[in-house]
Amino acid sequence: MMVQLEELQNEAEGEIGAARSEKELLDIRTRYLGRRGILTGLLRDISKVSLQDRPLLGKKGNDVKDFLTEKIDMALSLIRDADKEEAIVQETIDVTLEGRRIKPGRLHPITQVKNEICAIFSSLGFSIEEGPEVEREYYNFEALNIPDDHPARDMQDTFYIENDILLRTHTSPVQVRVMQDQAPPIRILSPGRVYRPDFDISHTPMFHQIEGLLVDKGVCFADLKGVLTIFLQGVFGKKTIVRFRPSFFPFTEPSAEIDIQCTMCQGKGCRICGQTGWLEILGAGMVDPNVFRNVNYDPDEYSGFAFGLGIERVAMLKYGISDIRLFFENDWRFLSQF
Repeated sequence: MMVQLEELQNEAEGEIGAARSEKELLDIRTRYLGRRGILTGLLRDISKVSLQDRPLLGKKGNDVKDFLTEKIDMALSLIRDADKEEAIVQETIDVTLEGRRIKPGRLHPITQVKNEICAIFSSLGFSIEEGPEVEREYYNFEALNIPDDHPARDMQDTFYIENDILLRTHTSPVQVRVMQDQAPPIRILSPGRVYRPDFDISHTPMFHQIEGLLVDKGVCFADLKGVLTIFLQGVFGKKTIVRFRPSFFPFTEPSAEIDIQCTMCQGKGCRICGQTGWLEILGAGMVDPNVFRNVNYDPDEYSGFAFGLGIERVAMLKYGISDIRLFFENDWRFLSQF
């Protein structure tokens, strides 16, 4: 058995010297020194030798185990140090190389279009006014000539919070609040978020509107046409052709839908405009006298016009975007184009 222990030590030492990886060394440790290893199995046979030889063989077995353990630990340390050195060389940072550039942020296309619209109307003397998104039913409907039994209530579903508290369906309540607090003349623009329970390629539950109001003495429909024509040609280009179609809104009379010639086909007819050559862009009209009476304005003394448009609608037409949901997905590939 003494000879076997010597041979085992020499054999294991040779394998340790030939090992080139941490895994090989760990395998050698398991094969020779593990619970079911060669040395462990050999030492179990000590019980078969004479009593006087057992101490000597036991000491020799422990010496072999300590020797191999030390050799394996030293070899592991050398290999690990070599791996670290290699990793350091491979992962060395060249400080002379250009660093990673941080992509600058930019305004969301909706914000860009809103700012552009506000700038155009500001140049025409309109001031910017904002109001609460959680609104009372009175300001959202009744003060705008839309009572409980009015058929226009069916035109727009509403997110109710409780009783007469709701998420506003348009920014027109801002106009009512301003007229309650200010005497004419008034020339305001009210941008903001509005809410309706729709969701498809052209509607989202939350979207952005801008509505305008001008009230003074002697205001007529020609003033409305002039202001909106200047606005639309400012957004879509000076050659933009504009048309007004009769329509109905409960808070304006007379009312009109305003179209622009299709920006895709220049009026020839295409898929975007439904082969009509025209794109609906906003609604407008002369303020209904009942709205003036609700805010204690004398409709015999004052007149005015109001208009409203969806910012997403303008952005989609301006940039040729076919799905409104792209505005809300925060995809950098989409947003970086603006």
